[in-house]
Amino acid sequence: MGAGGASLRLVDVTSALETTLTALVAAGADPAYRVGGTGAALLQGVRLPTGDLDLLVARREDVDAFAAALSSFPCLHAASWLAASSQYFTRYEVNGVHVEISTVEQETGSDAMECVGRGPWEHYVVIPCGPHRVPVVRLELRLATELRRDRPDRYEPLLDHLAARGFDAGLLNRAMTARGLPAERRRLVHDRLHGDLHP
Repeated sequence: MGAGGASLRLVDVTSALETTLTALVAAGADPAYRVGGTGAALLQGVRLPTGDLDLLVARREDVDAFAAALSSFPCLHAASWLAASSQYFTRYEVNGVHVEISTVEQETGSDAMECVGRGPWEHYVVIPCGPHRVPVVRLELRLATELRRDRPDRYEPLLDHLAARGFDAGLLNRAMTARGLPAERRRLVHDRLHGDLHP
């Protein structure tokens, strides 16, 4: 959810991210994190509707570290446990962008979920953002999430981007399996990407 509900531009996301990370450094904190969600796709050059900036951390104390660093910014949701989604979660407004920091405390044996298990920690790319080098979750994992949510306004641009730029077929296959995508959705991906993917 971006402020005002309009889709964010790349400059909006990079500004909020750089400001957040600079505040974190100034506070002397250095928690491990990953950028996920649609913001991660936008940072990797995919033009798609983006409402906020999602930062995944491994521990609740990491959420608290971000919250302390952002204490001079408007707090929209104080750090707290969300039982329905198994998240320890907080939200701030930074330069007009909603920045959400959370754990996702669920178990999986898969290495190919976007926010759960080891997937985001093992499958990421590093992107410069001002003076920072930012770990951003790979697009294959994001695509599987958007396919599962059946959001064509998000998964169509992702498919176009991966078709043009290349992708890891094995990782995408594992991500679609982990998400339990039906055969017809997997066929759509196969047809669009012309990769070595099996429906």
